[in-house]
Amino acid sequence: MKAPRQSDVARLAGVSQSAVSRVVSGDVDRIPEETQERVRAAVKELGYVPNAAARNLRNKRNRLLGVHTFEAVFPHAREDFYFEFLLGIEERAEEVGYDLVLFTSTGASDGRRRIYRDGTNRLNLADGAVLLGAATDREELARLWHDGYLFVHIGRREVAGADIPCIVPDYVAATDRLVTSLADRGHRHFAYLREGIEQEAYVDRRAGYRAAVERLGLQDRSPGFRGEPGLSEEWLDELAAGPETAVVAEGIRLAEELRTGLAARGLRIPEDLSVAVLEGSDDEPGQRWDCLVVPRKEIGRIAIDALVARVEDPAAEPVSQLVACDLVAGETVAEPRRTKE
Repeated sequence: MKAPRQSDVARLAGVSQSAVSRVVSGDVDRIPEETQERVRAAVKELGYVPNAAARNLRNKRNRLLGVHTFEAVFPHAREDFYFEFLLGIEERAEEVGYDLVLFTSTGASDGRRRIYRDGTNRLNLADGAVLLGAATDREELARLWHDGYLFVHIGRREVAGADIPCIVPDYVAATDRLVTSLADRGHRHFAYLREGIEQEAYVDRRAGYRAAVERLGLQDRSPGFRGEPGLSEEWLDELAAGPETAVVAEGIRLAEELRTGLAARGLRIPEDLSVAVLEGSDDEPGQRWDCLVVPRKEIGRIAIDALVARVEDPAAEPVSQLVACDLVAGETVAEPRRTKE
């Protein structure tokens, strides 16, 4: 079936094609509300989608880049996980001469942030957009990709039938390096603490961990390694009495839970058990975790460069990029010191 055109929308709504163009692009000054509603109804009925790629090919760029988050990141201040990403995005956009538009009014009645409203892509106000957030709407990602809208996503996202261009922290390689560093210090018996999250970032961490364990011939009998999330009292008892000398935790929450459980059993980190965490520490007062850190500001900058490259050459194939993560030494890893039978 032939895709509907602006002229089809104009005919159904009984308005001019220029009115349709202005409504779908968000330029509704001096357009009566009743006209806007007719255009939106026609857009929805026909399933019309503006071709953003074609618009850019006609060199009608306005040097505006969008930033869309799938959940609210403000007013969370500097402690927010996304703050460093946004810093890098803002910094690099200014350097390359683009202005930013933060899309915050795309919320739906169910509290979820949506890109499409009444059949219209709100991001069309910008030449292209950087997308980020844990609660990604994969249907909307697929629609953006099929519509030809220019965007990049921070973090890997697998979407059926679409090759989503992503800027991806290389969790696989970083986790492999972290496990290798523990093995180099003499650890052979490991345990893995797994969160109950099935997102790509966690899948990648698990793949890197398993690859290192198998490549180095390490031992891991933990429930987490078998795919069970959480930390039970029964496993804490086994861990306290077992041969394990190193634990890799997916998150700080699990690591803190482990520290509390070990302390209740008379054991300390790292004297009795080394622990490394696969996410960055907030450097709060107290013991600093050995951990994997995502270079969030750098990733924000890279995302802008990737997006600008797409905007300036819309016909080029979109390419995802891996970004190396850092390993930061803390106070929770040491050589194995206890003998366990």
